[in-house]
Amino acid sequence: MGVTMDQVLDDLVAETQVLHELVADLDDTAMSGATPAEGWSIRDQLTHLAYFDETARQAAVDPGAFRRDADALMAGGADFPDRIAAEHTGLPAAEVRAWFARNRLAFVEAFRELDPKARLPWYGPDMSALSSATARLMETWAHGQDVADALGRHREPTDRLRHIAHLGVRTTAFSFALNGKPVPDGPILVELEAPSGARWTWGEAGAPDRVTGTALDFCLVVTQRRHLDDTALRADGPVAREWLSIAQTFAGSPGTGRAVQSATSRPGGAS
Repeated sequence: MGVTMDQVLDDLVAETQVLHELVADLDDTAMSGATPAEGWSIRDQLTHLAYFDETARQAAVDPGAFRRDADALMAGGADFPDRIAAEHTGLPAAEVRAWFARNRLAFVEAFRELDPKARLPWYGPDMSALSSATARLMETWAHGQDVADALGRHREPTDRLRHIAHLGVRTTAFSFALNGKPVPDGPILVELEAPSGARWTWGEAGAPDRVTGTALDFCLVVTQRRHLDDTALRADGPVAREWLSIAQTFAGSPGTGRAVQSATSRPGGAS
C-alpha cells in the first residue's frame, strides 16, 4: 500500500474534522457522558488523543526527552492511559476541545516536515514516522467511534478506512505475540469491500485462512470497537478465527475487546 505522508496527514485532518463536529456543542455535562469503553467518558476519549498527539510530536522533535518521559510514565504501570484520563477528568469541555485542536495541529505541522522513513520511539517498538501518523489516524477513528456510539450518532464510512485496515493486517504478528501466542507461519488472505465499492486485498490467493467482509466491519474488529459476532465479517480457517479474536492495532497491553451486543450471534460469520 503505497501512500505518502501528506496523504495520511490529509486524511487525518479530515477524520479530525468529523470528530470535532461530533463534540463541538457538548457542554461539561455532556462531555462527561459514558462511552462504550468501560470507565471512559467522552472527555477521556478526547484528552487521550490530545495527550498522545503531544507525545507523538515530542518523539519526533525531541526523542531523548520522549524516552525519559515515557520510561517514567510506564514505570508506574501498564494502566498509564487510565491514569492520564483520570488526571484530566475535571477539564472543562471548551478546554478539552482547545487542547485537542492545538495538539493535533502541532502534530500535523511537525510531521509534514519529516522523512516518512525516520524511526521514532514509542511506548513499545520504535516505528517509522509514516506509521506514527497512520496510528494517529487509527486512534482518531477508533476513539471517534466510541464518541459517536455514546452520542447515538452515525458516521458515514469513507475510504480513509484503508489506512486502518492496512494497519490491522500489518499488526497480525504483533497481536499474536502480544497475547503470548505463536505467530502463525501460514498466510491469511484478507478481502474487504471498501465504502466506495472497491475491493481491497492483502495476502495470497488460495490461502487456507481467509477474512472477508466490509472494510468497516474489519476496522471495527481490529480496533476492538466491535465483537466479531456483532459484525458480518467472515473468518474461515482456525488461524483467521484466532486472529480476529485477539486482533489489536494499538500499542500497550492486550485489549479486552468488546462483549457481544446482539441478542444472537450472526449466522455464518465464522467457519
